[in-house]
Amino acid sequence: MNDYKYYADNGICDIQKGDFKNALENLNKSIELKNDWEISYFYRAVAHQAMENFDDAMLDYTKAIQLNEKMTDAYYNRAKIILSRKDIDNPNINSALKDLEKALELDEKFLDALYAAAAAHKKLGNYTKALEYLEKLIELEPEAVNARAFKKLLLQKYIK
Repeated sequence: MNDYKYYADNGICDIQKGDFKNALENLNKSIELKNDWEISYFYRAVAHQAMENFDDAMLDYTKAIQLNEKMTDAYYNRAKIILSRKDIDNPNINSALKDLEKALELDEKFLDALYAAAAAHKKLGNYTKALEYLEKLIELEPEAVNARAFKKLLLQKYIK
């Protein structure tokens, strides 16, 4: 079989089934056949991320973005890895924010990216900026319970 899309599709199905090892095999084969298709790199990164191979995931998200700079989810996922890693003492939160800003530039209604940007700004002590992102999110999704709770926390504890 010489069809890169066939292997990519199988890899994506493997991811949906939670079979990340098999997903990697299929996506590696897809990339072997066509090494300039961002979709295979993106999903290989997703598999790596699920297996907590964060460095490999970061490399693949970066490659996907190099091949297609409009990969909104690749920016978001890369930022999420930076913000959630416990194995790094000083994560580069500004780098994560840059990725979240790019994701929001591509999709201004990306609710998860708005929430993540608010959380990142809180980590940096930029409480007013965090609040701006939460307000934008709540404006788009008035029922966003987590965002409302986060906003309340900011107002009560950090913004006087």
